Order: sequence, then structure tokens, then C-alpha cells
Amino acid sequence: MCGIVGITDAGGVSFSLYYALYALQHRGQESAGITTSDGNRVFKFKREGLVAEVFNQDILESLEGRVGVGHVRYPTTGANLPENVQPFNFQYRDHYFALAHNGNLVNAEELRQEFERRGDIFSTTTDTELIASILIEEYRRAENLEDAVVHCMRTLRGSYSVVMLLDGTLYAFRDPAGIKPLCIGKLPRGYIVASESVAIDALNGELLRDVRPGELIRLDNRGLFSMQIAVANHRAHCIFEYIYFARADAILEGKLVYDVRRRIGGALYDEAPVQADMVSPVPDSGISLAIGYAHRSCIPFLEGLMKNRYMGRTFIKTTQEERERAVRIKLNPIHDHIRDRSVVLVDDSIVRGTTMGHIVDLMREGGAAEIHVRIGSPQIIAPCYLGVDMPTREELIGSNKAVEEVRKHIAATSLHHVSLSALVEAIGLDQQDLCMGCLTGRYPLTIGGEACVPRLIDIVGGTYQTELENFGKGKGNQSLAQ
Repeated sequence: MCGIVGITDAGGVSFSLYYALYALQHRGQESAGITTSDGNRVFKFKREGLVAEVFNQDILESLEGRVGVGHVRYPTTGANLPENVQPFNFQYRDHYFALAHNGNLVNAEELRQEFERRGDIFSTTTDTELIASILIEEYRRAENLEDAVVHCMRTLRGSYSVVMLLDGTLYAFRDPAGIKPLCIGKLPRGYIVASESVAIDALNGELLRDVRPGELIRLDNRGLFSMQIAVANHRAHCIFEYIYFARADAILEGKLVYDVRRRIGGALYDEAPVQADMVSPVPDSGISLAIGYAHRSCIPFLEGLMKNRYMGRTFIKTTQEERERAVRIKLNPIHDHIRDRSVVLVDDSIVRGTTMGHIVDLMREGGAAEIHVRIGSPQIIAPCYLGVDMPTREELIGSNKAVEEVRKHIAATSLHHVSLSALVEAIGLDQQDLCMGCLTGRYPLTIGGEACVPRLIDIVGGTYQTELENFGKGKGNQSLAQ
């Protein structure tokens, strides 16, 4: 998870960064931070809490400058500690770095040990600081950021989308497999790079394209420049972005997430039709799935659960106890809708099974006669090592129980998960270009003790391509010296 954003804007960036982070709040609720620069000075503020809790008008007005980066955090690597709040800020001689990262490195421990053997010390417990250390170490040798990013892509193994400030210039790059999302937008007076297109929409910008896997982007007062540093034989876009993480109105790799989920809902009916009185989502993640199911089945769509809109995502609560407590605060059954009715209850996934069990209990207490659970992902059978808080196999109910056993565990009338083939078809990308490790147990990167189908990555380097006002037209080379 985590949400990152970088903006260049001739009119100032602090408020734009704030609104962009607000749009990305669903990607992380633990902390928020912004670093800005006017080219000579750096301004920064970060703290634990939601975006609206961390910033106010006075703070935002103090963050001067026309370029900046921001971050909302959901921890998968590193403890819940104040020093782990991003962006991270570093100084080397007269150079100033600020860096924010979304992803997870699978070789973080060996890299940290290598640095520590050489006498280096760390002030955080996150893999983001490792990325910064690698970049700064290589930059110290050549004072060339492009070479530093090339070295990074040779060294890092895992998922990473990164936005970074260097002396008032904004850079962004993405891992060669494109595991974590990152896109580029045009603003009235500048550019934006963000985890999801919804951040661009929040600023009335225009989505230009996704940052290509293995690509480095530079944004300055002359415009947008891109360099392809690495290529892979296949990509590995995280399949759970389409199932759950991304906001439904986001566009990922050219696909509107809402439409993907609606197609998944239709496939759920095709695979497991049932006679029922109503189709109800588990809000909000099940809404577009339930709409697709209702449309295909001609069963009325009617909400059986009402969500407390002031609650965050229960999936990303830190402990299971917090998740369980949050369910009753977050969801309330609409008794008059579900009493004595047969309900198709649609949600995105079942991870541990505890939350869904509580939701089924709520529906039963509300008077539902039958509860047919339909899930928009196959069973989750393996942990995620690439940036999603999927727990160990022991904690994953789908890893230890067959579907019928899970049905009994959550006390549903019936239970069906969408098939993997239907899910891939709904997304509309080649199956070989998706990371499905949590669903198949086969990963796109070499991970100790796990089966894998690794992507073959080639470092190609190259020169910058200019992408100015007439985006995508008349591109020309620009040397690194320029």
C-alpha cells in the first residue's frame, strides 16, 4: 500500500500536495508528510495521523516552493514509529534529497546487513531508507542521479515506485516489473506524478499515462523528460490493486477499476447463480462488484449494510483486535431491508475470515434468512512479500481450509470465490503481466523458499526523451549532460 505524489507547479505546491494526498488517503492511514522546495530552501512537515489531522492552513502556507513530494503510509516493512514517517529527508554536501516510496523490497535484510558491515547506520526500520542509501552512495561517486537510479535498479529486488526531490528538481521511477502503480498527469501550471489517477482528478489535471516499468521521469521548469532504464520480458502488476486497493474511479494501466470490478461481479453470477431477494455489497469495497452481480442476475441491488463514513479501512488496521472492533463501529445492518430475505452478500476478498464472519453475524442479527457470500477474488493461499499486508499461511484461512470449510467457519448459507481465469479476463491484461503470488503461491521475483516465475530484467540505460506541451509528439533526444 502507501500513496505517493510529486508535483511541480509554478503557483506553489503545498495545497496541491495536500489535496492529492487526501485523494490517496485510502492507500495509507498511519501517517502523512510533505516536503517542498523553492530551489534554494527546503520546507517539510510530517506526522502520524490522517492527512486532515496532520496539516492545517498555517502549516501548508509555511511549506513554500514550486516543487514537492508527499506520502501517506500504510506499513508493511518497518514498525509503527514516528521516525518511519515519510518523506525521508537527507543532505549530502550542498545537495538536498527528499524521497517517498511505495512498495516492499524482498532483499532488504541482506542489503541492510551489507551496509552495516561497512559501518553505516540507519535511523529508521524501513526499506525506504535503504533505497535512499543506495541512491546517495552512488550519487556521491558520480554526482549523476541517472547513474544512481541505474545502480538502484540493478541492486533492488522487490516492488518500488519512488518520487524524489533533488535540489528542487522532481524525479520519479518505477521498478522494472511495474508491481506498484504510478502515473503522470498534466496540471494547468505544471505536472504531477502519483500512485493513482484520482490524485490527478482532485487537482483538475489531465491523466497522460502510466510511468512505464523501469522508467525514470524528470520534471523541472523546462517540462517532462523520460528515460527507459530497465525492461522486463513480462510485467507483474499487483492484481490486488484491481480487486481492492485502488479507488474504483482510478485508471490503472488504461483500465477503469470500477469497470473491472463490475465485470468481476457479473462473472460471480455466471459461475455461481443463486435465487435471492436482493444483492447487497459490503461497503465500500464490494459496491461495484455487487452492481455487476445485480445487473447480470436481474436481482435487485439494495444495501443491507450502512457504513460509518468516518471510519477507515478495517483491512489496514494494525492488529486483528482493532479490525474486529472496527467492524461493528463501521457497519450497521439495515434491518428493514434484510429481515426475512435471502441476501447475496458481495465483497472483494476473505483474508483471515474473522471480519467476514462478523459481517455475516451482523446480517443474521439483522434478520436475514439466507446469506450467500460472493467474493471478487480467488482464495488467498499465500502471503505477499511485495507490499501488501497479507499474513502468514497459518493466518490465511484460504491456505488452510477448503471453500466449504470456510463457508462453515463464517456461517454463510453458501460461498463462492471468482475463478482466477474470470478475474484475469475481467481485468483485461495478459495473465503473465500480473503478480498473483497471493492467489497462486508463484511469485514474479525470486523469494527464498517460494516458487517463482521470475521476470527477466535487462538494464538498457539510454538518454532522456522530451515530452513537452504536445505530449507524445515530436519527441527528441536530450543528452544526460543537458
